[in-house]
Amino acid sequence: MSEIGIYRQLSAKEAVASLHLELWRHTMLGRIGCTVRRISRRQMWIGIMSLLIFCAILSPGFFLDWRFYPAAWRLMFGPRSRSLTGRTFEPSPARLARGRYLVEGILGCFRCHSERDWDTLGAPPLPGKKGAGYDYAAQGNPRLIAPNITPDSDTGAGSWTDDMLARSIREGVGHDGRALFPAMWYASFRHLSDEDVASVVVYVRSIPAVHHPLPQSNLNLIEKLTAAYLPEPITSPVPEPDQSERVKRGAYLATLADCAGCHTSHYHPKAPVHEKPFGGGNLIAGPIHNVMSPNITFDPSGISYYTDDIFISVMRTGKIGARSLDPVMPWGVYRNLSDEDRCCQRVVGLAWPRRSQHPGVSSHGAHTP
Repeated sequence: MSEIGIYRQLSAKEAVASLHLELWRHTMLGRIGCTVRRISRRQMWIGIMSLLIFCAILSPGFFLDWRFYPAAWRLMFGPRSRSLTGRTFEPSPARLARGRYLVEGILGCFRCHSERDWDTLGAPPLPGKKGAGYDYAAQGNPRLIAPNITPDSDTGAGSWTDDMLARSIREGVGHDGRALFPAMWYASFRHLSDEDVASVVVYVRSIPAVHHPLPQSNLNLIEKLTAAYLPEPITSPVPEPDQSERVKRGAYLATLADCAGCHTSHYHPKAPVHEKPFGGGNLIAGPIHNVMSPNITFDPSGISYYTDDIFISVMRTGKIGARSLDPVMPWGVYRNLSDEDRCCQRVVGLAWPRRSQHPGVSSHGAHTP
């Protein structure tokens, strides 16, 4: 019997319903509906779990940062790095003198890699502890360790090759291939010329060896991801910078010292000086108290009244008038710079855009309220 004959035997209402059902079965929606009815419970759970896994994979990038994925890759398979070479840096009186000037001055290596006497003006390293490393648990960060970089073979850098030291200093990859936490200023130190980094290594190898065992840093997951993502290998020569003018020399020194790192507000988006270099407003955790970094541009809210003589005096004595700079400000190492280099730093500061700092922040490194 034909389909028309079948419909004639049905009531009009039933015929219409049957015809709609037949049409539905031949539509895409009908085919999908039939397919869904044929899906087993096991297949359904597989689909749900796949969707959940997909969402779990996407959520870190959505809620944290899309750089999470390359950082996780680097954490699993190691940071970007170059192979170590067998190069050595021949010691010489010139390299030793230059290395001392950099390490004890603008680089401030022993500020972090030493236990310091915070009760003494300038907070120098404790006697016998220069370069012997420091456990930052004393400053409330039990996960961070600045390693012993003295030539001690058992607990320091005595067994590290020259290129291991150079790679650590400029590229952020340790002697054992681990990514260094960016509290190590390798992002600034990468601008060291090849000759300057050779001088640094020569001088560090000349300081007295100190036997001082320390554990490795024990970073949390976010810190490990951050550390793994940042290193960039240096694969071409780094020439001597152009220092023919005071501004250019000052820029080189300010970059090595990472002045912008402390004197820029990175964590307060509503602040008027947020992400404005050298405008201050960066809350820094110190060993005794927290400190708000000052504006060091030549805006009236900064250091517009600093002359060469005042700037030199502040860097030499740690005082501005009757007020003492907080020891978190590393004037204790910057006083080892020559007056000419201090003036170069001030001159390059004159070229920085002026930043008007938000009210309530001192321009002299005062304690936070």
